[in-house]
Amino acid sequence: MLEAIGFTFLGFLLMELAGWFIHKYIMHGPLWMIHKTHHQPSKSFFELNDLFSLGFGTVAVVLIFLGMESMDYRFWIGMGISLYGISYFFLHDVLVHRRLKWFDRPKNAFLKGIFRAHQAHHRTNKKDDAVSFGLFIVPKEFFKNKKQ
Repeated sequence: MLEAIGFTFLGFLLMELAGWFIHKYIMHGPLWMIHKTHHQPSKSFFELNDLFSLGFGTVAVVLIFLGMESMDYRFWIGMGISLYGISYFFLHDVLVHRRLKWFDRPKNAFLKGIFRAHQAHHRTNKKDDAVSFGLFIVPKEFFKNKKQ
C-alpha cells in the first residue's frame, strides 16, 4: 500500500517537474506555434494547445495499461500522472481560465498564489517574456498576501 502511494506521489511530482520543463523550454521554445494559441484570445472552447494534454494523457494511459496486470510501479506512476491531469484541469482550465464556469475566483491563499502566478504568466503573449511555468511550483512572491 505504501509503495502504491509512493509511486502515485512520484508520478504526480514527476509530472509537475516535467511539465515545468516542457512548458518553459519546449512550449515556449520549438513548439511555440502550438502553445501560442493558449496565449491568444480564442472564441473556441478548444485550442491547438490542448494537444499537449492529449500527449500527457496518452503517457498516463500507456503506463497504466503496462502496469495493470501486475499492479506494478508503472500503474501507480500512471495514476499519479492522471491525478495531476485532473488537478490541472480543475486548477488551470476551470479555476484560472474559467473554460467551465463552475467556481468563483479562489479565496484560499494557496489557490490565490497559483491564480496570481498564472495571471503573471499570461501578461504577455510573446514566446520569451513569460514567467512562472509550473502549476504547483510557483515563485513565493505570488503567495504574498495582496489586496485584490
